[in-house]
Amino acid sequence: MQPDKNKVFRLIGKAQHYAWGGLTFIPQLLHVDNTEQRPFAEYWMGAHVNASSELVLSNGEKIKLNEYIKSFPEETLGKDVLKQFGSLPYLFKILDVKDMLSIQVHPSKENAIKEFAEENKRNVPLTAAQRNYKDDNHKPELMLALGEFWLLHGFKPKEKLVEILQQTPELKFLLTIFENGNYYELYRAVMEMDEEIVNETLQPLLDRIIPAYQKNELKKDDENFWAARAALTYNEPGRIDRGIFSIYLFNLLNAKSGEVIFQDAGLPHAYLEGQNVELMANSDNVLRGGLTPKHIDVHELLKHVKFEETIPNIIHETKIAEDVVSYTTPAPDFKLSKISIAKNESINVHSKSVEIYFVMQGSVQIKESENTFNRTSGEAFVSFDEAGFKIISAENTEIYKASVP
Repeated sequence: MQPDKNKVFRLIGKAQHYAWGGLTFIPQLLHVDNTEQRPFAEYWMGAHVNASSELVLSNGEKIKLNEYIKSFPEETLGKDVLKQFGSLPYLFKILDVKDMLSIQVHPSKENAIKEFAEENKRNVPLTAAQRNYKDDNHKPELMLALGEFWLLHGFKPKEKLVEILQQTPELKFLLTIFENGNYYELYRAVMEMDEEIVNETLQPLLDRIIPAYQKNELKKDDENFWAARAALTYNEPGRIDRGIFSIYLFNLLNAKSGEVIFQDAGLPHAYLEGQNVELMANSDNVLRGGLTPKHIDVHELLKHVKFEETIPNIIHETKIAEDVVSYTTPAPDFKLSKISIAKNESINVHSKSVEIYFVMQGSVQIKESENTFNRTSGEAFVSFDEAGFKIISAENTEIYKASVP
């Protein structure tokens, strides 16, 4: 196979049907029927081996993006990104969180390399349920809220954590453990607590708050709301999910539409409800701390959590051009940008490495020399290194772009 003469192509992503996903948001966005009422949790755009997007070539043939990049690495990635990363370093997603996701943390790049090699030495199968490290990469994440979005994000500052423990009678006993702001001992205590004691501690709390939740007496800015929902979602007979403790220990955030939050290695977090655009390093390394039936390895988790207060930081947009803003993070793997084009206007684009575009609203024509195609809301396209093309809007259009900084 020869590389295509063009460098801009239509792209078809992959929907992921995890149980926590919603039934309508992503199907409506993608203009697909969901008559079977399957959950649509995520829409992936990228070259991840588990669910690579498809490239539509000039002759109409479809090929997996990861296979095309592997066949023509320098032509697609460019010399610099090929040398630094060796493959497409990011994964671009749209998420619809109907049910709460697991509390999780991601390892640093250095630790991911080390721990992945260790599990390989022990011959732990990559597909094993108890496998902690699926690859040797870190997984920093950026999310942009597409509406009201709720999440847990790092440990509360000391004063707020003391306040919530004092206000919650069943958790007051943790104050003596948190003396002098010892986040490590506090988190270790609840994560290593015997299941019998977890049940004895949390059952009175749940007996108090679940009736209020079921009567719609709790608001979403109240930790009790999410603790009650978590109990009804994840508890099993004889086992209360210890992740409920973390709801009180972590910052409870309500991101408004358009607000951007970055979550780096070591920062514990969990998505609770809403829709977002997510951009992350191309990795599947997740260490879980609760709100899940999946494998939890407390020893590994405690090795990678940053035990410090987190002051939530909303990332503000930086204007790059008249029609383009971007969101800067410390991650070398990815950058998110938003392109806003008024009806009948156009912009000229010159790509560096692989850039993936998702049309959130509106419709556009993509024109590259003799290559022209249209994309409308819910559709994606991709450009490769040194591509030059024009985006022409047929109506007011908003596009999100993933690229390498």
